[in-house]
Amino acid sequence: MPTILVTGAAGFAGGHVIDLLVRDRPDADIVAWHRPQGTPPRDVPRVRWEAVDLLDADTVTAAIARTRPALVYHCAGEPHVGHSWNQIEATFAANVRGTHRLLDALRRAEVLARVVVPSSAMVYQPSSAAMGEEQPLLPPSPYGLSKLAQEMLARRSVGRLLTITIARPFNHVGPRQRPSFAASSFARQIAEIEAGRRSPEILVGNLGARRDLTDVRDTVRAYQAIVERGRPGRAYNVCSGEAIAIGDLLDLLVARARVRVNVRVDAARYQPHDLPVVVGDPSRIRDELGWRPQIPLAQTADDLLNYWRSAV
Repeated sequence: MPTILVTGAAGFAGGHVIDLLVRDRPDADIVAWHRPQGTPPRDVPRVRWEAVDLLDADTVTAAIARTRPALVYHCAGEPHVGHSWNQIEATFAANVRGTHRLLDALRRAEVLARVVVPSSAMVYQPSSAAMGEEQPLLPPSPYGLSKLAQEMLARRSVGRLLTITIARPFNHVGPRQRPSFAASSFARQIAEIEAGRRSPEILVGNLGARRDLTDVRDTVRAYQAIVERGRPGRAYNVCSGEAIAIGDLLDLLVARARVRVNVRVDAARYQPHDLPVVVGDPSRIRDELGWRPQIPLAQTADDLLNYWRSAV
């Protein structure tokens, strides 16, 4: 029985990778790492949870030697672009040093494995046009720079035993996303208004920014395609190829509210380094691996709202 390791498995994307593997890989032993002091893991059948600090070299080395995974989804890291400006050290520690610890442990244990490293669209030089994988790499934020360094570590580690592929996801949304991200923040506020826990007013930031949005469940399907069939050292955009204004996304959610909701712009929620548009070109992953997004944004909006209704 092959062992599949998911790091950051208690997080947003990592949690959905777990759901995908439980459904699609009944033949596998699924090992899920979470931060020792982080979000408590969900109780998921067939999943073996382990508390592993990726910054502790000895712990990671021992865990890899014990587990010897055949597939690795490296979803652990700091995910927030805006927060990275004030948390540069923590962002680089998690995204760069944590990745080094993992890949070094795999190399030392001489594990024969395929690994997918989710990077980010934030490694690209900003552009108003759809960005393909050949777009110049010039990160506009500390977060993007940490993800580019992560990619360089991954490429350096491709070798005789490790087959490492790189995903460059654009914005992904869906159930269980942190409310520090726009779509999840909107949905939680609506759910709280419906439950009578706040006044009927949503506070928002910049609604004019346009983003390429993909449902997280489609995103992790892309990770699966990349780790299983992607070319070593090759990067693949994970995106839809279309951008939607954040204001239109908000309208989609407000239209589903069960009560009247007002919207008020809060200047404190503006991100000073926010890019006006981020949109990707999905041609490579579509043509080489056959992946396309399947879940419409309307369904994502319904599922995200229902998640927060249940949570509040």
